[in-house]
Amino acid sequence: MTRRVVARVSVVVDAIFAHPRLASIYDAFDGDRDDLVLYVNPVRELEARRVLDVGCGTGSLPILLARRGLEVVGIDPAEASLAVARGKDGASKVTWIQSHATSLPPLQADLAVMTGNVARVFLTDQEWIATLRGIRKALAANGHLAFETRRPERRAWENWAVETGPVIREVPGVGEVEQRREVTEVALPYVTFRHSYRFTRDHIVLNSTSTLRFRSREEIEESLADSGFMVLEVRDAPDRPRREYIFVAERSPEP
Repeated sequence: MTRRVVARVSVVVDAIFAHPRLASIYDAFDGDRDDLVLYVNPVRELEARRVLDVGCGTGSLPILLARRGLEVVGIDPAEASLAVARGKDGASKVTWIQSHATSLPPLQADLAVMTGNVARVFLTDQEWIATLRGIRKALAANGHLAFETRRPERRAWENWAVETGPVIREVPGVGEVEQRREVTEVALPYVTFRHSYRFTRDHIVLNSTSTLRFRSREEIEESLADSGFMVLEVRDAPDRPRREYIFVAERSPEP
């Protein structure tokens, strides 16, 4: 999930999540989300009962965890994505909040997670630190944070740049939709790309531009320490070996 952040606590959500028409087809192109299973293990290991999904998008992970008997809160600033989430089977078992992570109430969550691109959408250090501190306030005293981020040295955007062919899906109730992705700028540590969607039925084309920041492992570990977290473990992503890090951190005691 990607968003451009333009101020410390004010987020302009990318059209792919904020535009109702694009949010409604997001799952059709995002696949069956097998990658979300990797968050089930930390839930079990940490014996979490109340989980917070930051940047939950269309709600795939909150619903998956709620079906396993967990108390789940899904937070996202994009109302269009949350509307899709609320319409899914099992959505009534999840608490949905439209908000930024910097404005979270004290939820006393055992575990907070950020999946997909969420940890890379915060473009400045101030935005990233403010988000981490907001998450920390929402955790219980011994709460944990787990999130994934791509390894910058693997230069994933180079593969994105060559994936120029269209992806076509037949979306129920919508018809045929064609997706194209184009990397428009690489100015490390920032990478900007554009998704274009052509709706065959009414010949409409909608675009969504996203920018991600690729932080090093050392930068992330330092930012976690500055935000009141202790890094417990940095794992390899089982579905993308040596391409991503999975950070598991614990909320530090109050100073």
